[in-house]
Amino acid sequence: MTDLEDYPFPKGLHLLRRWQADDPAAKEEITKFLDSAIAGEFDENFKIDAPADKVHSTASVHMLALSILHDLYGIETHEYYHEDPYRYVRANLAISRLLGISKFYMTWALYAWTCEPLGQAMMYPDKFPPGADPDNMLINKDNWRELTTPDFTSGVPLAIDNILRVTQELTGASPTLQITAPYSLAADIYGQEPLLADVVNDPDNVNALLNHLGDTVLVPWMDHHFETFPDGWVELSDASGSPFFIGPENCKTMSIRSIRHMLRDRPYADRVFDNNYRGDFVAEVKKKGRSSRRRGAVSADTAAGDKGGLLELTEAKVSVNPLFIMRLEADKVDVSFYEEQAIQRNMPLTIGIGSPEIDRNSIEDLQAVKTETAAKAGLFVAAIKRVCESVDLPDDNHVGQSWPSHIYFEDVNGQSQFELVELILNEVRNCPPIERQN
Repeated sequence: MTDLEDYPFPKGLHLLRRWQADDPAAKEEITKFLDSAIAGEFDENFKIDAPADKVHSTASVHMLALSILHDLYGIETHEYYHEDPYRYVRANLAISRLLGISKFYMTWALYAWTCEPLGQAMMYPDKFPPGADPDNMLINKDNWRELTTPDFTSGVPLAIDNILRVTQELTGASPTLQITAPYSLAADIYGQEPLLADVVNDPDNVNALLNHLGDTVLVPWMDHHFETFPDGWVELSDASGSPFFIGPENCKTMSIRSIRHMLRDRPYADRVFDNNYRGDFVAEVKKKGRSSRRRGAVSADTAAGDKGGLLELTEAKVSVNPLFIMRLEADKVDVSFYEEQAIQRNMPLTIGIGSPEIDRNSIEDLQAVKTETAAKAGLFVAAIKRVCESVDLPDDNHVGQSWPSHIYFEDVNGQSQFELVELILNEVRNCPPIERQN
């Protein structure tokens, strides 16, 4: 019988590296491991929380789990996401344990799964997550007002409810519904380019569309979620509505405004958050000196030459995520700014590790990248520890919540460089315990 205790960190990561290299023995070993996990043999382990006195790690692993299940069992994308919530949840939790992640975070292809129930044409490749068909958009400028509230008791919404129910059963974590915020939903069903054209030429139409999506689709979905899971959370995602894509002003006046609009007077507003507005001032910043493929951080004062603008954008982000301060890979302002803001606002700090940072296909000099990654991870972990020791945290340090915190791998997949993941997790695991101020 396979036992999770047989895979202490970093043994599981080494097994994943061998699987990635097409080692037949590794494939056989992971198959036995997943057979045990899917049969429920690890369920008691899944109830163990991360230690509350440590910096912890979390990761989105659904793409990695899909790659492994497709390779070893021939399971294709639609079957993986839709058909067996116990297999889905157990596989994701077990692979998180193999990686050495200390805090669970249950995710899925949320952008695709938010627009699919509306009738958007979808693409389901064999072994990659689903997505909206960009050549067959659901709505346009003439018909978007005809969009109505979908059924939340069948199809994708039912599949999500089942995943959340099983996750709560196996881990005890409060269910977190992940769906798209209004702007990104509009981009997925209206089209990125037509929407951007309207942002410039017809902003009133954009804001009316976003309000309609919030009122007609997302609010009823959230109503359903909280009726089903009264102790739940909602995590909105809005990458398309980020400063990186539409600029800081449009992010504030369109993307963030539309979230505040749909949450106005909602009894559950304090349990809804959007944590992934990407790119602080990255669209306006040109780093001094020679450019490189892996861009470094810039100071807050360099960003747009105006720290006031960065503070204003941060305030807008906090207005739709009062739970924690988030710095994502696409945010190029130095981590010290986010640390300072977290302490000043008495909020925890989460730092994202983006998939490009650990993508094995983009690495030209692995040794140089390993040195850079270890140094950067050390800075990140130290900043998180200082924040934890300076702000008011609950006794459990949020380890029982199913939303991301501390070091957050934004996406681990079959093309991730597991040596870099190991280096980052080494910094997390070797960090001394948190010593809170009295």
